[in-house]
Amino acid sequence: MTLDTVARATTFVDLAGLLVTGEVDGFDVDYLSWGFYAPAVWRNYAHTHSYFEVCLAYSGSGTFSVEGEVQEIEEGALFVARPGDVHEIISDPVDGLGIAFWGFTLQPTGATSASAPGWWSGLLRADRPLVSSELGSLPVLIAALAAEAAAPRSGVSEQLKALGTALVIETARAFAAPDDLAVALDPEARTTSSVASMERYLADNLARPVQVRDVAAVVHLSERHAARLFARETGESLMAMLRRLRLERGAHLLLETDDPIAQVARTCGYPEARPFITAFRRYFGQPPGTFRSNGGTLHL
Repeated sequence: MTLDTVARATTFVDLAGLLVTGEVDGFDVDYLSWGFYAPAVWRNYAHTHSYFEVCLAYSGSGTFSVEGEVQEIEEGALFVARPGDVHEIISDPVDGLGIAFWGFTLQPTGATSASAPGWWSGLLRADRPLVSSELGSLPVLIAALAAEAAAPRSGVSEQLKALGTALVIETARAFAAPDDLAVALDPEARTTSSVASMERYLADNLARPVQVRDVAAVVHLSERHAARLFARETGESLMAMLRRLRLERGAHLLLETDDPIAQVARTCGYPEARPFITAFRRYFGQPPGTFRSNGGTLHL
């Protein structure tokens, strides 16, 4: 996604009134300004704000001055004026300058310590830069926000909240140091997610023929690796859990429906009733018909 998408995001200004407040990772956010300047020769005289004002230059060049310190701005530059900064923008007298800009407050709630390092450090720490070329996904987000503003549809409020959250985080990341953004990921998280996906696949496909290869394909692992991982984390083999889930589903249907046993068997992945009856008796200690008659109670 290039800056061309930002150049077409003229409806970015229409976010006013559509996206006003939000909560971003433990910070309260008020969105206070949305703007778009077509490439032109202009000057924004020295002024200050009580909020963060962020500009993305998508065309042309110019200068950005903060407290009298002048920095050159070129296409692709992202620059920020923090609350209280006296700043001024002057476009190039020939090339002009085109920008998209947005302004917001960022106030920590009790759940977040702003002094700890994080994405927010890029905005809240005074020693972080005021100009950055690390745009990340900002052009995509600006284009997406402009598109929502241009043609609001059902779900627009939640969509804008999500995009606004991403915009705030990605904005701050652009000015943050690498140490601010470092995170310690749980090395077991992927394993846990993979096993959960395999369990869900089994539960969702009880009525269908299922092989180890089918389950392994869901998590993009080899059959051998998937089977070992699953057994290690659950204490059951894939096929053993599949059989258990099928029989437990059968028990539920026997008690909650009047379906014939043959139909219950098919719903649980047994094409014929006899194998289902045999497996059910082995697992529950009584055949399906008796189980239903006894209301699931085993009389010894």
